[in-house]
Amino acid sequence: MKSIITTVAGEITEVLSKVKEEEAIHLSGQLKKAKRIFVYGEGRSGLMGKAFAMRLMHGGFPVYVIGETITPSMAKGDLLIAISGSGSTGAIVQFATKAKEIGAGVFLVSTNRESKLASISDGILVIPAATKFRRAEEPETIQPLGNQFDQSVHLVLDAVIIGTLGDGDTNETMAKRHANIE
Repeated sequence: MKSIITTVAGEITEVLSKVKEEEAIHLSGQLKKAKRIFVYGEGRSGLMGKAFAMRLMHGGFPVYVIGETITPSMAKGDLLIAISGSGSTGAIVQFATKAKEIGAGVFLVSTNRESKLASISDGILVIPAATKFRRAEEPETIQPLGNQFDQSVHLVLDAVIIGTLGDGDTNETMAKRHANIE
């Protein structure tokens, strides 16, 4: 078991080392200027999106997860963060297209710079990890399906939040926004 854990950690370290800093900085800038942030992904990518949305809320951002009952309508000046390993997930393409029609920005987190979603997005943060499709350009992994992508997305987006908040939001400040009815 220890060798599997070590291999997985090594794979993730390799993926993270190849993320382009300028793309992460671009996402950070988009977060800062958005009126409101909407997050969406399917499956495990959607779970990573919810984790990202939670930390954005702890950081004081007005954020919603598409599909939740309390999510308001999107408007001009809002930002959709679309998380899709393939960049071609049908529902996400539909939501991104609608967001653009409304005048909202779209930022994609994906492995695929050449995807349908990438072509309609205002920015892209490429996570050079393996997906369930195992395209030729994806790295080797011992992990099944999109595990490597989802794990890497979680860590990269947490780092983007830390970088976006800077030194202003300490753990204590964020803890005040954490759920207290537990």
